Amino acid sequence: MDTQKLATFVDLATTKNYSETAARIFSTQATVSKQIMALEKEWGIKLFTRAHRQVTLTAAGEAVLPAVKRVLAETQVLADKVAAQRLASEQTLVIKGIPSISQYQAFKIITEFTKKYPDINLKFSEVETDQLESALTHDRADIIFTRLFHPIQAKYTALINEEDYFVILMPKSNRLAAQASVKLEMLVHESFLLLDSATNLFDPVKTMLMQAGITPQITYEGRRIDLILGMLNRGVGVSIMMRKSFDLTNYKNVVAIPIEPKAYSHLAFVKQRNKHSQAIDTFWHFANQSI
Repeated sequence: MDTQKLATFVDLATTKNYSETAARIFSTQATVSKQIMALEKEWGIKLFTRAHRQVTLTAAGEAVLPAVKRVLAETQVLADKVAAQRLASEQTLVIKGIPSISQYQAFKIITEFTKKYPDINLKFSEVETDQLESALTHDRADIIFTRLFHPIQAKYTALINEEDYFVILMPKSNRLAAQASVKLEMLVHESFLLLDSATNLFDPVKTMLMQAGITPQITYEGRRIDLILGMLNRGVGVSIMMRKSFDLTNYKNVVAIPIEPKAYSHLAFVKQRNKHSQAIDTFWHFANQSI
Protein backbone atom coordinates (compact mmCIF):
# COMPACT_ATOMS: atom_id res chain seq x y z
CA MET A 1 0.00 0.00 0.00
CA ASP A 2 1.34 3.44 -0.94
CA THR A 3 1.85 5.27 2.35
CA GLN A 4 2.36 8.59 0.56
CA LYS A 5 -1.22 8.42 -0.73
CA LEU A 6 -2.40 7.53 2.77
CA ALA A 7 -0.53 10.52 4.22
CA THR A 8 -2.09 12.79 1.59
CA PHE A 9 -5.54 11.48 2.52
CA VAL A 10 -4.97 12.17 6.24
CA ASP A 11 -3.63 15.66 5.55
CA LEU A 12 -6.54 16.56 3.26
CA ALA A 13 -8.96 15.26 5.90
CA THR A 14 -7.32 17.77 8.26
CA THR A 15 -7.09 20.82 5.99
CA LYS A 16 -10.14 20.18 3.80
CA ASN A 17 -8.30 22.30 1.24
CA TYR A 18 -6.44 20.90 -1.78
CA SER A 19 -4.08 23.87 -2.20
CA GLU A 20 -3.16 23.96 1.50
CA THR A 21 -2.44 20.23 1.56
CA ALA A 22 -0.34 20.57 -1.61
CA ALA A 23 1.72 23.31 0.06
CA ARG A 24 2.14 21.34 3.29
CA ILE A 25 3.48 18.26 1.52
CA PHE A 26 5.54 20.22 -1.05
CA SER A 27 3.42 19.00 -3.92
CA THR A 28 0.78 20.35 -6.32
CA GLN A 29 -3.01 20.41 -6.29
CA ALA A 30 -3.05 18.14 -9.33
CA THR A 31 -0.87 15.54 -7.60
CA VAL A 32 -3.02 15.63 -4.45
CA SER A 33 -6.15 15.14 -6.55
CA LYS A 34 -4.58 12.20 -8.44
CA GLN A 35 -3.53 10.50 -5.21
CA ILE A 36 -7.00 10.81 -3.68
CA MET A 37 -8.67 9.52 -6.85
CA ALA A 38 -6.23 6.59 -6.94
CA LEU A 39 -7.17 5.63 -3.37
CA GLU A 40 -10.88 5.92 -4.14
CA LYS A 41 -10.46 3.68 -7.18
CA GLU A 42 -8.36 1.14 -5.27
CA TRP A 43 -10.79 0.95 -2.34
CA GLY A 44 -14.00 1.38 -4.31
CA ILE A 45 -15.32 4.11 -2.01
CA LYS A 46 -15.72 7.88 -2.18
CA LEU A 47 -13.53 9.63 0.39
CA PHE A 48 -14.42 13.28 -0.19
CA THR A 49 -17.14 15.38 -1.72
CA ARG A 50 -16.20 18.65 -3.37
CA ALA A 51 -18.83 21.28 -4.12
CA HIS A 52 -18.77 25.07 -4.21
CA ARG A 53 -15.03 24.99 -3.39
CA GLN A 54 -15.80 23.11 -0.15
CA VAL A 55 -14.10 19.78 0.58
CA THR A 56 -15.97 17.45 2.93
CA LEU A 57 -15.04 14.00 4.24
CA THR A 58 -17.69 11.41 3.35
CA ALA A 59 -19.10 8.90 5.84
CA ALA A 60 -16.86 6.25 4.27
CA GLY A 61 -13.88 8.56 4.59
CA GLU A 62 -14.68 9.16 8.28
CA ALA A 63 -14.91 5.41 8.83
CA VAL A 64 -11.50 4.53 7.38
CA LEU A 65 -9.58 7.59 8.65
CA PRO A 66 -8.66 6.16 12.11
CA ALA A 67 -7.36 2.94 10.55
CA VAL A 68 -5.28 4.88 8.02
CA LYS A 69 -3.75 6.94 10.83
CA ARG A 70 -2.81 3.73 12.68
CA VAL A 71 -1.17 2.29 9.57
CA LEU A 72 0.88 5.45 9.09
CA ALA A 73 1.89 5.55 12.76
CA GLU A 74 3.01 1.90 12.71
CA THR A 75 4.83 2.42 9.42
CA GLN A 76 6.68 5.40 10.89
CA VAL A 77 7.71 3.41 13.98
CA LEU A 78 9.18 0.72 11.73
CA ALA A 79 10.88 3.27 9.49
CA ASP A 80 12.40 5.05 12.51
CA LYS A 81 13.82 1.81 13.91
CA VAL A 82 15.25 0.74 10.57
CA ALA A 83 16.71 4.19 9.95
CA ALA A 84 18.21 4.35 13.43
CA GLN A 85 20.03 1.05 12.87
CA ARG A 86 21.22 2.02 9.41
CA LEU A 87 22.34 5.53 10.23
CA ALA A 88 23.76 5.01 13.71
CA SER A 89 27.36 4.85 12.53
CA GLU A 90 27.06 6.41 9.08
CA GLN A 91 28.92 9.52 8.07
CA THR A 92 26.95 10.09 4.88
CA LEU A 93 24.71 13.14 4.46
CA VAL A 94 22.27 13.45 1.54
CA ILE A 95 21.00 16.97 0.79
CA LYS A 96 18.68 17.79 -2.09
CA GLY A 97 17.67 21.32 -3.06
CA ILE A 98 15.67 23.39 -5.51
CA PRO A 99 17.36 23.99 -8.90
CA SER A 100 17.98 27.68 -8.11
CA ILE A 101 19.79 26.92 -4.81
CA SER A 102 23.02 28.49 -6.08
CA GLN A 103 21.33 31.91 -5.91
CA TYR A 104 20.73 31.59 -2.16
CA GLN A 105 22.76 31.65 1.06
CA ALA A 106 22.11 27.93 1.51
CA PHE A 107 24.58 27.13 -1.27
CA LYS A 108 27.36 28.92 0.59
CA ILE A 109 26.42 27.13 3.83
CA ILE A 110 26.67 23.74 2.11
CA THR A 111 30.03 24.47 0.49
CA GLU A 112 31.49 25.87 3.73
CA PHE A 113 30.24 22.82 5.61
CA THR A 114 32.00 20.53 3.14
CA LYS A 115 35.30 22.32 3.72
CA LYS A 116 34.96 22.27 7.51
CA TYR A 117 33.86 18.62 7.75
CA PRO A 118 35.71 16.72 5.00
CA ASP A 119 35.17 13.39 6.81
CA ILE A 120 31.41 13.61 6.25
CA ASN A 121 30.51 12.12 2.88
CA LEU A 122 28.17 14.78 1.46
CA LYS A 123 25.95 13.83 -1.46
CA PHE A 124 24.31 17.00 -2.78
CA SER A 125 22.02 17.32 -5.79
CA GLU A 126 19.33 19.56 -7.26
CA VAL A 127 15.87 18.18 -8.03
CA GLU A 128 12.55 19.70 -9.02
CA THR A 129 10.65 21.11 -6.07
CA ASP A 130 7.71 18.72 -6.35
CA GLN A 131 10.06 15.76 -5.74
CA LEU A 132 11.64 17.07 -2.55
CA GLU A 133 8.99 16.05 0.00
CA SER A 134 8.88 12.52 -1.39
CA ALA A 135 12.68 12.30 -1.19
CA LEU A 136 12.58 13.37 2.45
CA THR A 137 9.68 11.10 3.43
CA HIS A 138 11.14 8.01 1.73
CA ASP A 139 14.67 8.54 3.07
CA ARG A 140 16.20 9.45 -0.28
CA ALA A 141 17.33 12.70 1.37
CA ASP A 142 18.33 13.54 4.93
CA ILE A 143 17.77 17.27 4.47
CA ILE A 144 16.11 19.28 1.72
CA PHE A 145 16.37 22.95 0.83
CA THR A 146 13.08 24.26 -0.45
CA ARG A 147 10.72 27.20 -0.73
CA LEU A 148 7.91 27.55 1.83
CA PHE A 149 4.67 29.46 1.32
CA HIS A 150 2.82 27.89 4.28
CA PRO A 151 3.67 26.32 7.67
CA ILE A 152 5.06 22.80 7.40
CA GLN A 153 3.64 19.63 8.93
CA ALA A 154 4.53 18.80 12.54
CA LYS A 155 6.60 15.77 11.49
CA TYR A 156 9.14 18.12 9.90
CA THR A 157 11.34 20.81 11.34
CA ALA A 158 12.55 23.78 9.31
CA LEU A 159 15.54 26.07 9.53
CA ILE A 160 14.54 29.24 7.70
CA ASN A 161 17.56 31.11 6.43
CA GLU A 162 16.27 33.54 3.82
CA GLU A 163 13.25 35.43 2.49
CA ASP A 164 12.35 36.07 -1.13
CA TYR A 165 9.56 37.84 -2.98
CA PHE A 166 7.87 37.74 -6.37
CA VAL A 167 8.87 40.17 -9.12
CA ILE A 168 7.69 40.71 -12.66
CA LEU A 169 10.28 40.20 -15.39
CA MET A 170 9.75 41.97 -18.69
CA PRO A 171 11.65 43.33 -21.69
CA LYS A 172 12.91 46.90 -21.35
CA SER A 173 10.74 47.71 -24.35
CA ASN A 174 7.56 46.89 -22.40
CA ARG A 175 5.32 49.88 -21.63
CA LEU A 176 5.61 49.13 -17.87
CA ALA A 177 9.38 48.67 -17.75
CA ALA A 178 10.07 52.09 -16.21
CA GLN A 179 7.67 51.56 -13.29
CA ALA A 180 9.11 51.34 -9.76
CA SER A 181 6.51 48.67 -8.95
CA VAL A 182 3.65 47.03 -10.80
CA LYS A 183 0.21 45.86 -9.72
CA LEU A 184 -0.84 42.57 -11.25
CA GLU A 185 -4.00 44.15 -12.65
CA MET A 186 -1.75 46.11 -15.02
CA LEU A 187 -0.72 42.86 -16.76
CA VAL A 188 -4.17 41.95 -18.03
CA HIS A 189 -3.20 42.07 -21.71
CA GLU A 190 0.23 40.44 -21.40
CA SER A 191 1.29 36.94 -22.46
CA PHE A 192 3.04 34.97 -19.74
CA LEU A 193 6.16 32.80 -19.62
CA LEU A 194 5.79 30.71 -16.47
CA LEU A 195 7.68 28.06 -14.56
CA ASP A 196 5.56 24.91 -14.44
CA SER A 197 3.99 22.99 -11.56
CA ALA A 198 7.11 20.88 -10.97
CA THR A 199 8.74 24.00 -9.53
CA ASN A 200 5.84 24.59 -7.09
CA LEU A 201 5.65 28.18 -8.34
CA PHE A 202 2.97 27.72 -11.00
CA ASP A 203 0.05 27.38 -8.55
CA PRO A 204 0.98 30.43 -6.39
CA VAL A 205 1.53 32.59 -9.48
CA LYS A 206 -1.68 31.48 -11.17
CA THR A 207 -3.61 32.05 -7.93
CA MET A 208 -2.25 35.59 -7.64
CA LEU A 209 -3.20 36.34 -11.23
CA MET A 210 -6.71 34.92 -10.82
CA GLN A 211 -7.19 36.98 -7.66
CA ALA A 212 -6.22 40.03 -9.71
CA GLY A 213 -8.93 39.17 -12.22
CA ILE A 214 -6.53 37.82 -14.84
CA THR A 215 -6.95 34.54 -16.67
CA PRO A 216 -3.38 34.30 -17.94
CA GLN A 217 -2.56 33.75 -21.58
CA ILE A 218 0.39 31.37 -21.19
CA THR A 219 2.86 31.36 -24.06
CA TYR A 220 5.46 29.18 -22.32
CA GLU A 221 5.16 26.79 -19.36
CA GLY A 222 8.28 24.87 -18.40
CA ARG A 223 11.24 24.51 -16.04
CA ARG A 224 13.97 26.44 -17.87
CA ILE A 225 14.66 29.80 -16.26
CA ASP A 226 17.37 30.48 -18.84
CA LEU A 227 14.93 29.84 -21.68
CA ILE A 228 12.40 32.26 -20.18
CA LEU A 229 15.08 34.92 -19.72
CA GLY A 230 16.20 34.40 -23.31
CA MET A 231 12.67 34.93 -24.62
CA LEU A 232 12.25 38.04 -22.49
CA ASN A 233 15.60 39.35 -23.70
CA ARG A 234 14.23 39.09 -27.25
CA GLY A 235 11.14 41.08 -26.35
CA VAL A 236 8.65 38.23 -25.82
CA GLY A 237 6.09 38.19 -22.98
CA VAL A 238 6.42 38.76 -19.23
CA SER A 239 7.20 36.39 -16.38
CA ILE A 240 6.77 36.18 -12.60
CA MET A 241 9.55 34.66 -10.50
CA MET A 242 11.13 34.95 -7.07
CA ARG A 243 13.62 37.83 -6.98
CA LYS A 244 16.70 35.82 -6.01
CA SER A 245 16.08 32.82 -8.27
CA PHE A 246 17.67 34.29 -11.41
CA ASP A 247 20.66 36.30 -12.64
CA LEU A 248 20.18 39.02 -15.26
CA THR A 249 23.90 39.58 -15.91
CA ASN A 250 23.70 38.18 -19.45
CA TYR A 251 20.21 39.52 -20.17
CA LYS A 252 20.71 43.25 -20.65
CA ASN A 253 17.27 43.82 -22.18
CA VAL A 254 15.34 42.44 -19.19
CA VAL A 255 14.19 44.27 -16.04
CA ALA A 256 12.80 42.93 -12.76
CA ILE A 257 10.09 45.00 -11.09
CA PRO A 258 8.58 44.34 -7.63
CA ILE A 259 4.90 43.43 -7.45
CA GLU A 260 2.70 45.72 -5.39
CA PRO A 261 1.91 44.57 -2.74
CA LYS A 262 4.86 42.25 -2.26
CA ALA A 263 4.21 38.51 -1.93
CA TYR A 264 6.86 36.61 0.02
CA SER A 265 8.17 33.07 0.44
CA HIS A 266 10.75 31.66 2.83
CA LEU A 267 13.73 29.50 1.92
CA ALA A 268 14.53 26.79 4.42
CA PHE A 269 16.39 23.62 5.18
CA VAL A 270 13.85 20.96 6.19
CA LYS A 271 14.33 17.56 7.83
CA GLN A 272 12.22 14.93 9.52
CA ARG A 273 11.82 16.01 13.14
CA ASN A 274 12.69 12.63 14.63
CA LYS A 275 15.45 11.63 12.24
CA HIS A 276 18.95 11.99 13.62
CA SER A 277 22.47 10.91 12.80
CA GLN A 278 25.83 12.41 13.59
CA ALA A 279 26.06 13.84 10.07
CA ILE A 280 22.54 15.31 10.11
CA ASP A 281 22.91 16.86 13.56
CA THR A 282 26.35 18.26 12.73
CA PHE A 283 25.06 19.96 9.59
CA TRP A 284 21.93 21.27 11.34
CA HIS A 285 24.03 22.87 14.08
CA PHE A 286 26.46 24.31 11.52
CA ALA A 287 23.66 25.77 9.37
CA ASN A 288 21.93 27.24 12.42
CA GLN A 289 25.16 28.95 13.47
CA SER A 290 25.74 30.24 9.92
CA ILE A 291 22.41 32.04 9.54
